[in-house]
Amino acid sequence: MTLTVALAILAGLVLLGLVVHSTWSASKKGPRQPVPDSAEAATRVEPTLSGEPAAGAGVEGGGAAVTIEGADGFADTTSPAADDGAPLVPPVRPMIRRPGRIDALIDAIAAIRPEAPVTGEQAIQHLPPTRRAGAKPFHIEGQNTESGDWETPRAGQRYGEFQAGVQMANRHGALNEIEYSEFVQKIEAFAESLGAMADFPDMLDVVAGARELDAFASQHDAQLAVVMRANSVAWSVGYLQQTAGRHGFVPGAVPGRLAMPGAEEGAPPMLVLSFDSQVALADDPGNAALREMTLSLDVPQTAADIEPFAAWQHAARMLADELDATLVDDHGAPITLGAFTAIGQELERLYSALESHDLAAGSAAARRLFS
Repeated sequence: MTLTVALAILAGLVLLGLVVHSTWSASKKGPRQPVPDSAEAATRVEPTLSGEPAAGAGVEGGGAAVTIEGADGFADTTSPAADDGAPLVPPVRPMIRRPGRIDALIDAIAAIRPEAPVTGEQAIQHLPPTRRAGAKPFHIEGQNTESGDWETPRAGQRYGEFQAGVQMANRHGALNEIEYSEFVQKIEAFAESLGAMADFPDMLDVVAGARELDAFASQHDAQLAVVMRANSVAWSVGYLQQTAGRHGFVPGAVPGRLAMPGAEEGAPPMLVLSFDSQVALADDPGNAALREMTLSLDVPQTAADIEPFAAWQHAARMLADELDATLVDDHGAPITLGAFTAIGQELERLYSALESHDLAAGSAAARRLFS
């Protein structure tokens, strides 16, 4: 073998080595990819409350809402599943239908009395096209002449009386004079179309009550959030969905969102994982890299008896381990052990305060008020 041939072979081996190294380096720098045939929940969709936005999506606060985001420590959970390393599984509970009802605790209620019973078809025909007064939803119910129950008007039924209730507060703030006037105008038009008289509570009393309710809600609102930041290799959307799917999360209703469904039909999600929606909408999401996401819990939206706080802590620990991520607060400071115990104690006091005002976390009234 001549020297020229030997040098040519050596050069070829060096070139091959560079190509292999370049390919290996590129694969290491790219986001982690899902393992085939493991995306069990790829087609499931996060549930939402009918006619209302999903909890935690674009929440705006009225007043100084209490938001607990990224505490200074991370404590053991009270749930046995937190220490055994097993995947987090949503609690199994009976599916319960909870129809929305007008509630004097959070609604200002107007009575509507027609001269004669009204058919459901007639009531439906004259319902306002939108059931909102500014940023506040309102509901109209009729008292069924046969059952005596208050219900949303239905075809084939007859109603001897109606009531309309406008929500006095939500996370947009307290009901104001302009919103109440809009509610009155819409209900008066509905009543006139039925040949009925409408009786409204005094505006000043309603607005004053709304401010009191808003003040209470602002002092007893809590939303927990912890940020997971990749330590080394970034994640692809598919890898993140696959990993979170093993712990009960499913694709959300909007891009950049994974949710752990609630235990009841129509309930908001118990936990939400959110990440950059632009990555989720990328032309090639498999190569779009994610390095950060947020795990959040909207406290008033979920009943305390299914231990959502413990589930939130456990999910954060398990996902951080599997994704090779560091838990940090919203300022980027690493979360250490210890502070979540204090947060848990504070939440117990919050749960008790809500329950003492008939606004237990996860109840229909609480979900409406803290929305």
